Amino acid sequence: MSLRNLLIAIFALALSGCANSPPKSVESACSILSEKRNWYKASRKVEKKYSLPIHVQLAIIRQESSFRHNAAPPKKTLLGIPLWWRISSAYGFAQAKDETWEWYMEKTGNWGADRDNYGDAVDFIGWYSSVSQRTLGISKWDAFSQYLAYHEGHTGYKNNTYKGKPWLVSVAKKVESYSSTYAAQLAGCRNKLKSSAWWWPF
Repeated sequence: MSLRNLLIAIFALALSGCANSPPKSVESACSILSEKRNWYKASRKVEKKYSLPIHVQLAIIRQESSFRHNAAPPKKTLLGIPLWWRISSAYGFAQAKDETWEWYMEKTGNWGADRDNYGDAVDFIGWYSSVSQRTLGISKWDAFSQYLAYHEGHTGYKNNTYKGKPWLVSVAKKVESYSSTYAAQLAGCRNKLKSSAWWWPF
């Protein structure tokens, strides 16, 4: 084994225990991506592939899972007693449901994708945003509308189902706010993130 491969293996072992842990702070995009260099690489890849800005990716994930890889809805209850199944099949960073994730894998051919893998989750979000743009005309920079289509599905968004859900509109405004904040932060640290990413092996 070459010295480079040995160093990569050591890094991988050292980081394996914390790779999926949430970032220390979700308030700063610069802090998140400085701490999670592999996340920056994955998000940058999606930005190039799907033209979905990194700040929109982060805003959606923050709302959906607070950057927890194994986030899941609560379990159903009967007379206050938790049952085995959950109220939804949503899971992982992007909170994608079983059927939507299967649709994504079928359309992209990414059959090995896992919802608790950050790179796969942001690729899913990038792909979904492209469908939203193509079928609904939603700009990929419009975090508010992208989130509504993400939450309600393309048919639901087209039918304006969100208009009967004031709470959801409020959530979408939060996503828009997160996105704007992250965009401003990234403007000040993007070059630093980019220059420090080349040597990061993951």
